[in-house]
Amino acid sequence: MDAEYIQTLLTTVVFDFLINVALAALILVVGFMVAGAVARFIRRIPDRNPRLDKTLANFFASMAKWAILAVVIIAVLTQFGVETTSMVAALGAVTLAIGFALQGTLSNVAAGVMIVFFRPYKIGDFVEVAGAGGSVKEVTLFYTELNTPDNKQIIIPNGQAWGDVITNYSAYPTRRCDFMFSAGYGDEIDKVIGVLRTTFEADDRVLKNPELFVEVAAHGASSVDYVVRAWVNASDYWGLHFDMNKQVKIAFDEAGIDIPYPHAVHIQQKA
Repeated sequence: MDAEYIQTLLTTVVFDFLINVALAALILVVGFMVAGAVARFIRRIPDRNPRLDKTLANFFASMAKWAILAVVIIAVLTQFGVETTSMVAALGAVTLAIGFALQGTLSNVAAGVMIVFFRPYKIGDFVEVAGAGGSVKEVTLFYTELNTPDNKQIIIPNGQAWGDVITNYSAYPTRRCDFMFSAGYGDEIDKVIGVLRTTFEADDRVLKNPELFVEVAAHGASSVDYVVRAWVNASDYWGLHFDMNKQVKIAFDEAGIDIPYPHAVHIQQKA
């Protein structure tokens, strides 16, 4: 009789345990699915509403995901009969201790929150942060990820990013593209200025307002230096920069304008 009772009791305990395990597994699976679905939904909101920034969407998606997972973990522990109230209190004490040990990491989180809400840069901007330059690929609570023009990944802790000088080349729709060209002293200044102005004004990427600026910048050792300042849309900056260096050389050659360069003269001595 005792053996049958013990066997029945063990069967009941094992059966209840298996049910709890199955329910806990179901809660975990459903919880992870819901957390992932909610995060994806939040990330897609900027696609339907362009006024919302993708950086903020990623931030709130991450927060929502971890909040849901925290609830899921508490539900799983409750399923096994764990008293979560005392656990939350203990977790608070542990969190405080960990907070003192991870002050640097928490400073990155605080800086990440500041970056997300004040938005000195956003995903897709080309920036220089903490001495590194590249396009912003991702902004998380802990770090900012940059992608360099030669396809390198740069990870910058948010504490360094927020505490250093940030140069955002994509913040404004237009940029000024500066050039310096040299011509010989024998070439007429007005002629050189006219060729430079005509070459730049022929390019549709050069904006009419602000006006194109072309003037003499300096008298060099062997040349007269001319400065050209042209305003362009930010996306056209590098294209104009490279194209104009080529086009001005062609224009100078066609106009017979000399471009001085240092050269050596070899004198052959007689024996």
